[in-house]
Amino acid sequence: MAEKKRRARGEGSIRQRKDGTWEARFVTGIDPGTGKEIRKSVYAKTQREVRKKMTEAVAALDKDDYKEPSKMTISQWMDIWSKEYLGGVKPYTVLNYTQHIKNHINPAMGAIKLDMLDAHTIQKFYNNLGKERDGKPALSAKTIKNIHGVLHKALSQAVMIGYIRSNPADACTLPRIVQKDIKPLDEDATASFLEAIKGHPYETVFLVTLFTGMRQGEVLGLTWDCVDLDSGIITINKQIQKETGGGSVYHLVPTKNSKGRTITPAAYVIKLLRGQKRKQAEWQLKAGQLWENSGLVFTNELGVHLMPHTVYHNFKKIVASIGIPNARFHDLRHSYAVAAIRSGDDIKTVQGNLGHATASFTLDKYGHVTDQMKRASADRMQDYIDRIKKSG
Repeated sequence: MAEKKRRARGEGSIRQRKDGTWEARFVTGIDPGTGKEIRKSVYAKTQREVRKKMTEAVAALDKDDYKEPSKMTISQWMDIWSKEYLGGVKPYTVLNYTQHIKNHINPAMGAIKLDMLDAHTIQKFYNNLGKERDGKPALSAKTIKNIHGVLHKALSQAVMIGYIRSNPADACTLPRIVQKDIKPLDEDATASFLEAIKGHPYETVFLVTLFTGMRQGEVLGLTWDCVDLDSGIITINKQIQKETGGGSVYHLVPTKNSKGRTITPAAYVIKLLRGQKRKQAEWQLKAGQLWENSGLVFTNELGVHLMPHTVYHNFKKIVASIGIPNARFHDLRHSYAVAAIRSGDDIKTVQGNLGHATASFTLDKYGHVTDQMKRASADRMQDYIDRIKKSG
């Protein structure tokens, strides 16, 4: 009887399985105990993909860095990743990640084996998110991009560990994000707003936000150690944020991009903050031992931080009363930016004050304002030219 010929290390075969998927089996070596071939398999949805996977695995064999494909599902890996690899991420961001995993990633792809996930499957997943399906509204391009960010991070970690050889999300195309029109308060609306908040418990909060461009979490998380009343400089390095998991516990966490910034606001803002400090001193005397020394600039009469949702709801009532019910608290930030640009501040200065990562982002956001200014400048020059020509 002829001896069965052994396959060489790296040799393999490809077949289509009953479920329609393709399997590539290849030899990784010889078991020293039994003398039998050690075979491993990789899987894919198409013959071309499985051939590519086998080629990559065989190439890894030649370099002696082959690792057996992971048997975990996407759902299992996303669970491990979200629990073990997000230690340095802000609590609110972790909550957003886990919600995207629970609501979108796992329902669509959770049952797929980690090493079977390919770019086409992910692309189809993104495309479906942008369509209205089964009564569910289509997701915005920005939300799809955020979901992609979560999935891509998790798969990149799997690559680093060696569970998969490459990140299939790298090859996907995301829908283009269309910048929404901002709606700052114009001068008439701003004047009406200033009149409506006179004497309101949150008047100073609204004014400081409007005239500094701070985000809501930043202004409510501002502490006195970050306010230099003598030099007129404010350091913005944290924000107030709700603890994940429900409840009403809030913490001070780093700012949105985790980078602090300093601003030099108008003298009027410093005057407002001096008044706030005096008011807090009076509250502390009245509260006595009940006073909570939080160090925050904006508190209630017992020194406790203000609740963001309460401040927001009060803001909404005020803007509704002056005929602009769709205005958002964040529009105060936009209003500051537009006013600053129109007042002559350069884009780089506005970028720094707002805490944007780049000046180009600021220009994209408020470029229409500079365009309006350029047109106004051209109109003024035309008026000048017309006057000169007439006098000549």
